[in-house]
Amino acid sequence: MLRKVQIALFLLFTLFSWHLMYSQQQGVFVLKGQVRVKESGLPISGVDVSTNKGEYSITNGLGEFRIKVQIGDILIFQDPDFETARHTITSKEEVILEVQEYLPSRSQKRTSAIAEGHQIFLDSAEYYKTRDIGKSIEFVSQSISSLGTSGNKTQLARSLTVLGEVYLYHQQYDLAITNLQDAQKARKTIRASLVLAKAYLANGSFFEAEQELSELLELKSLEPFQRIALLEGLGDANRGLENIELALEYYEEGLKVAQKNQASSKVIDINSKIAEAYASVNRKIEAQGYYNNSLQLSQGQAPERAIQESEKVADFYNRSNRYQDEIKLRKKSLDQIQQLPGKTVAEEKGIVGTDSITSQRINYKIAQAYIAQSKFDEAIPYLQRSIVEADNEDDLVVQKDATRELSEVYEYKGDFTRAFENYQDYVALVDSLYIRKEQEISRLARLNLDIARKQNRISTLEQERELSQSKYSLALTEQELIEERNKRQKWLIYSLGFGMGLLALTALVFYRSNQKQKLANNLLALKSLRSQMNPHFIFNALNSVNNYIVKNDERSANRFLSDFSVLMRNVLENSEEDFIPFTKELELLRLYVKLEHSRFPEKFDYRIEVAKNVQVDAFAIPPMLLQPYVENAIWHGLRYAAEKGALRIDVAQIEQGILQITVTDNGIGRKKSAELKTQHQRKQKSKGMGNIKKRIAILNEMYKNKIDVAISDLNEDGTGTKVVLKLKKD
Repeated sequence: MLRKVQIALFLLFTLFSWHLMYSQQQGVFVLKGQVRVKESGLPISGVDVSTNKGEYSITNGLGEFRIKVQIGDILIFQDPDFETARHTITSKEEVILEVQEYLPSRSQKRTSAIAEGHQIFLDSAEYYKTRDIGKSIEFVSQSISSLGTSGNKTQLARSLTVLGEVYLYHQQYDLAITNLQDAQKARKTIRASLVLAKAYLANGSFFEAEQELSELLELKSLEPFQRIALLEGLGDANRGLENIELALEYYEEGLKVAQKNQASSKVIDINSKIAEAYASVNRKIEAQGYYNNSLQLSQGQAPERAIQESEKVADFYNRSNRYQDEIKLRKKSLDQIQQLPGKTVAEEKGIVGTDSITSQRINYKIAQAYIAQSKFDEAIPYLQRSIVEADNEDDLVVQKDATRELSEVYEYKGDFTRAFENYQDYVALVDSLYIRKEQEISRLARLNLDIARKQNRISTLEQERELSQSKYSLALTEQELIEERNKRQKWLIYSLGFGMGLLALTALVFYRSNQKQKLANNLLALKSLRSQMNPHFIFNALNSVNNYIVKNDERSANRFLSDFSVLMRNVLENSEEDFIPFTKELELLRLYVKLEHSRFPEKFDYRIEVAKNVQVDAFAIPPMLLQPYVENAIWHGLRYAAEKGALRIDVAQIEQGILQITVTDNGIGRKKSAELKTQHQRKQKSKGMGNIKKRIAILNEMYKNKIDVAISDLNEDGTGTKVVLKLKKD
């Protein structure tokens, strides 16, 4: 009884102490702010920030500070390199001090030197953007490294924007979008938004591009060239969404801005795009008018540009069956190409293909126009010239197509001897082209690995920077707690109970800080484990494509690559999530098993069944959690079976809120599979299964035992394998 009274008195005394403290601290709040250079926006560190009531703080490497104030307090900014400034607090809004004509001291000169070095790296990355993607990415990586772990967010955004532009130029659209989105998170800029929208358009994500660009419409600070790019991009997005009338409105508005600012190149581009938009809805008269405008305007530009526009109009004539006009225009383009100094092959960007203005391609298209009119004798010389020029330019694609077309023309004319000779040449060219494609696939595989390695390094640098800033914020919080504790030490002489309460509060804060750090570590571990996807499926898939190519089965190769790209895209889209809807995981699993079955149709049949009472939409699952078990069933069980096996995936709801997924195979079994494996294979499997166990352990710790997995033999003789995974709804 006495103990209960003592506890009650202690609680009352603690509450009284807190009430007394709170009454003294009424109106006090933590004010955030920044000190920076007005001209460049660079942060100024080491500035003393104090109040007229004695509170004190100092700016960090980002020029930021936090200080306790009340409304009406006077902030005092002191630094040897600029005059003392004062500011009266009138609200809780962030205070930003911009210093004019700032002459930095030694520490600030170091910050300026870092910024200068960062820009040098970015300039190098820009230089190599069109020349060497590997070097360009490496320079971007060095620019981020030069910022350190607490680098300026504006400079980080610039680096990520340049990286997105590099990936966009080399048609790595997913990586471009990811890095440009990260740039926007660091510091939202008009440039990054325009480039991100361009990446969305190139990727066919027209809705996302339209959303990104629409946010810029109301901005008054856009430069003329930015507004032209904005309106042109909105026209492209709406044309992709088949909103042709709205697309034309944006194009027309962009054309007016371009004409007003004498942006001749963009005037030509937009005239051409308006023509294409009209042509897409079969309004040929309007299309012809705008094509004539673009063609006429291009004559005053560089010869290459004039040829590009001529070829666009010639393609329009071809689609409209105006073959005589097409031939006349293409012959004029041939004459212009002959007058070009040096190169005979011009790189093009945008709608026109890379090889569209080579003389061999134009000769081939002229021949096709004659063939469409059954004028075979007129077509033959142009096909022959196309073959010779393509051979000189090492253009196997055009040489192959023109040789095949020439063989067919001779067959139409009844000259079967020449038709057969050209067909033999065509077969030889196809073989050469397949060999070149195999070499290109191998080169691209190596390039993709190198790009992935560099991108992982950049991602690691970003993570280190974010972690460092988190640690800095935590250090600030700890510093505030220490200052708060020191201020209240005088209360210890009045009440032992108050001291114990303060100690308990401090312990609670540290405990919560440790819990947050533990959560952050778990999230980083999950992200690392999710990123370790076993690469042998990718290489085996590429080998399968090679096999299709060797067998001249181009259709199967294309179909396999299409399904494979869909699978990879979905895996990357879900890679950042702890859980995804179970319906998505089921779709990925169906696609993965379909791909494996297309590679080993003689080894197994499969069936995926979902019970009728299962509420699939109500469950969520970690991405790519089931795939490794299915992969083991195929590669280590069914693949080595003497007879054709069977793979089953059954989904059932065994209880309210519990989903059971069962993966069974009648393969050789775990014991037999282990005996067949090499030491390297055992190591790889152990690593893969170890990653899955770690993921499940971390997720169960974070989400209170949500996932349970059991693996056993299917039959008593040790053959077959059964995996049972149970998933809780919440």
